[in-house]
Amino acid sequence: MNTTKILSVEDPDAITLAKAIIQNGGLIAFPTDTVYGLAADPFNPVALQRIYQAKERPQEKALPVLIANLHQFKQFVPTLSDQVKHLAQTFWPGPLTLVMDKKPGLPSELSAYPTIGIRMPDLDFTLRLLCGTGPLATTSANISDESNTTTAEEVFSQLEHRVDLILDGGKTPGMTASTVLDTSKSDFRILRSGPISLEDIQAIFTSQDQ
Repeated sequence: MNTTKILSVEDPDAITLAKAIIQNGGLIAFPTDTVYGLAADPFNPVALQRIYQAKERPQEKALPVLIANLHQFKQFVPTLSDQVKHLAQTFWPGPLTLVMDKKPGLPSELSAYPTIGIRMPDLDFTLRLLCGTGPLATTSANISDESNTTTAEEVFSQLEHRVDLILDGGKTPGMTASTVLDTSKSDFRILRSGPISLEDIQAIFTSQDQ
């Protein structure tokens, strides 16, 4: 049985330790601008499988990826349309996950579909973490169908011994997970409601046309 280590995000070794765990196929949990996330190396099929097991998550649900910059973005998608670039420039960093066509060759455990969800979180520590570890396959740090977690204590209560490291950043500023927007087809549609509404999204294209 794994022992879960809890470390403050203020600890100078926090990101170094998180990087080592990710590189060794482990799982970490950390605060984002929405809720706490549970993460693994997006290119390691075995590590990705651990996320499904830890969360008791159905295999048919793809795992989104958190990124810190557009260089990391390009590791997962073949091209960026002007519309997607405009969405990213407007809402990132922020609580909007963009679903788009994925690059071939990515693990099926990340997404068994031709698409992948990507987000850039709006929290300084999380962005620094992602710069240190590289992009992370990240989903909410909770058992599937249980409450989202907004503190390290809540993560530990649900995922004790299932995660190698919890980075404690106190209570997250958001209470709900990000809006998920499918941009893989010409008619964009929301797959999961969240802090950014369809009206918010439509408004940026309306203003662009004026």
